[in-house]
Amino acid sequence: MSRVFITGSADGLGLMVARLLVKQGHNVVLHARHEQRAKETQTKLAGAEAIVTGDLSAIAQTMQLAEKLNDLGEFDAIIHNAAVGYRESKKLETPDGLPHLFAINSLAPYILTCLVHPPKRLIYLSSSVHTSGDDTLKDLTWNERRWSGYNAYSDSKLHDTILAFAIARKWKNVYSNAVDPGWVATKMGGPGAPDSLDEAPKTQVWLATSNDPKALVSGKYFYHQQERKAHPAASDEQIQDQFLHQCEKLSGIKLPAFS
Repeated sequence: MSRVFITGSADGLGLMVARLLVKQGHNVVLHARHEQRAKETQTKLAGAEAIVTGDLSAIAQTMQLAEKLNDLGEFDAIIHNAAVGYRESKKLETPDGLPHLFAINSLAPYILTCLVHPPKRLIYLSSSVHTSGDDTLKDLTWNERRWSGYNAYSDSKLHDTILAFAIARKWKNVYSNAVDPGWVATKMGGPGAPDSLDEAPKTQVWLATSNDPKALVSGKYFYHQQERKAHPAASDEQIQDQFLHQCEKLSGIKLPAFS
């Protein structure tokens, strides 16, 4: 039995992963943006151990979420699932002055990784469109570029893959991997998404809990439990360090050493 925390698990793919984990007998801690969402989520999955709240678009609330998680104790796995999609038609800004999409999709996973006690396994949700992301890492906050929701989303999924691979390199005692769940018909994916909704949560559950030797790896990119090639930038140590440095500069939080 494993103890797993999933960000963005009040609905959609995160909730699907949680249901599958509970069905298999694992302990699951859910995450919702605020208390009202948490109350609604309780009716959707009564078997969860707990639900913690925090708005991942705000640095302060993300830090507070990390404190709540540490108060709950150690986790075997953390699945960084929370994200907003490419349909943001303009650059919405957070109270910290950051693009809403970047804050949730890219910076929040970094902050939580830095501040939550390291689990045995980390899973970061990526996407096939990460291959279209900007690997120069210039203008992460879109101060100079003309806003594009699709490009910002692609960038963020590349960021998540870079982060997964950077953690795999730096934290040798943690299995850290990225997952493309497919383009599926969730609220974010839209009704016309072509991939299998049934298959979409299975790789996250497998990486979080399985003792299959194929799951006990690190620094890999998966699609439907099969390794796929990621953008070459994700494996570039200089790019990894550049991304970590920029996240540290934006958040004021340094990735701790851990072995």
